[in-house]
Amino acid sequence: MFQPKERIALFIDGANLHAAGKALGFDIDYRRLLKRFEANGYLLRAYYYTAIAEDQEHSSIRPLVDWLAYNGFSVVTKPAKEFIDASGRRRIKGNMDIELAVGALEIADRVDHIVLFSGDGDFRSLVEAVQRKGVKVTVVSTVNSKPPMIADELRRQADHFLELSKLMEELGRTPSERPTAKGFDDANGENEDEDQV
Repeated sequence: MFQPKERIALFIDGANLHAAGKALGFDIDYRRLLKRFEANGYLLRAYYYTAIAEDQEHSSIRPLVDWLAYNGFSVVTKPAKEFIDASGRRRIKGNMDIELAVGALEIADRVDHIVLFSGDGDFRSLVEAVQRKGVKVTVVSTVNSKPPMIADELRRQADHFLELSKLMEELGRTPSERPTAKGFDDANGENEDEDQV
C-alpha cells in the first residue's frame, strides 16, 4: 500500500488512538510507530493532536506530549473544557477534529499519502477532500474491539484500512510494561486524560 518514494504524513487523533489501544489491551509505543512509518517512504511530518486539561497542574498527558515534541512529532494541543454532565459527574471535553482537518488540508498538496490514526466517522469528509487532491489515505483503527472503534463510512472512504490489532506486535506493548509515572524518558507514555476526552 506504500510506495518507496512516497511522501507520507501521519495524523494521530490522540484520544481516539488511545481509546482503540485500550480497547485492544495494549499501549502504543510511539518510538516504534515513528520508525514503522519512516520505513515506508519519506515521512514528511507526524502530527499528534490532543486536548489538555489546564486546571491539572501535572496532567498525566503532559510527559507524553513533551516526549513526542522532542522526538520527531509535531504536537498540536488546545485547552480542554470542563463541564458537569447530567448525572453530576465532572467531565472533560476536548475535540481536535477541526485542527486535524485543517492540518491535513494544508499539507495535502505536499504529500502523496496521509495515514490517519482515528476511527471517527466525522473524518469521512476530510478523507474525501484530500483524495480529490490526489492523496491516498490509509486509516488505522480497529474493528476487533467491542464495539468497533472505526465508523463504517470512514473505513469505506479510505483507500486502505490498517487493522490496529494486527500492528500490536510491531507498535505496542501490554499495559504491564507501562513505565512508572516518573519513567517517561521513552515513548511508552500512557495518557489517562485521553479517557475523558
